[in-house]
Amino acid sequence: MKIGIVCYPTFGGSGVVATELGMALADKGHEVHFITYNQPVRLDFISHNLHFHEVVLEEYPLFQYQPYELALSSKMVEVVRKYQLDVLHVHYAIPHAYAAYMAKKMLAEKGINIRVVTTLHGTDITLVGSHPTYKTAVEFSINKSDVVTAVSESLRKDTLRLFTIENDIDVVYNFIDASKYNIQQHEGCQRAALAKPNERVLTHVSNFRPVKRAEDVVKVFYEVQKEIPSKLLMVGDGPDRKKAENLVKELDIKDKVLFLGNSNEVAKILCYSDVFLLPSATESFGLAALEAMAASTAVISSNRGGLPEVNIHGETGYLSELGDIDDMAKNAISLLKDDSILNQFKANALKRTKVFSLETILPQYEKLYESCYAK
Repeated sequence: MKIGIVCYPTFGGSGVVATELGMALADKGHEVHFITYNQPVRLDFISHNLHFHEVVLEEYPLFQYQPYELALSSKMVEVVRKYQLDVLHVHYAIPHAYAAYMAKKMLAEKGINIRVVTTLHGTDITLVGSHPTYKTAVEFSINKSDVVTAVSESLRKDTLRLFTIENDIDVVYNFIDASKYNIQQHEGCQRAALAKPNERVLTHVSNFRPVKRAEDVVKVFYEVQKEIPSKLLMVGDGPDRKKAENLVKELDIKDKVLFLGNSNEVAKILCYSDVFLLPSATESFGLAALEAMAASTAVISSNRGGLPEVNIHGETGYLSELGDIDDMAKNAISLLKDDSILNQFKANALKRTKVFSLETILPQYEKLYESCYAK
């Protein structure tokens, strides 16, 4: 098939999943065209079946904010016509599903019936999409899509609760290529570069938005390091990074915390880790937690959104109520102080990732693309 993929080209979970999906589809022989304003950060043009089409925004004095939706829908029309695409798969309701509907209508005027698959990822529904300014347009766009998917059962329920949806919503979980995270087997993990032999390593990966509660990560680690010799790796960048750095200074633990910024080497960083911290206010799925689990890392997380569907309490890690620093710290310490328990949780975490493997999820998307033609 010829598939157009529209996503945010950033380090966020939706962009990562969309990019990995496109590369996997290309590896299976599908022709894949990415349509967005920058080349996706994880896009690797190792396949001749991969193409990138930049959405260019022209500067017009008339507009205070440049109309990206118009430029995007026009680019979709151009790419669909030129390359005779079969399906447009748009990730994130705003603005992608709305722009796809406009492209679909423009193409229909030219006798072309493009199918649209919309994947809902989280804040496009629970935060931005439900805002009164956008709700009507988001609801309309979802209902006008040929196929709609959500990345967790939790997100599917939230969508049905917040909107009047006429379409069925299929749950297709986020996925990972687990082979990319088995650094210890393929390359060896140079853990000694960051921690002493007697130290445990805790890690947090996010975009440091307020919803990720980066300061809670620091607070949990502060309690852990009182009892367990340990280091904390903070990976990513965003608006709350400075707050987290300031808290580290206030708590006088600068020598135990490393801020590594954005990285394309997440798998190599995770191979150092014993416990992954994700105290988010909400997670539609928890891709960062899944990546950690694929690197044989136990997870300490909140119990919000789709996280309980990924992180199994008492098996792959522990779930705590939002903001319960003491419980998260207690659970982390209980794992880190006992090698046998920690190793069992790590093994369980790795085993759990098979549910979300590329081999399991990719055929589900292929089947949904094909189902578009039956509607």
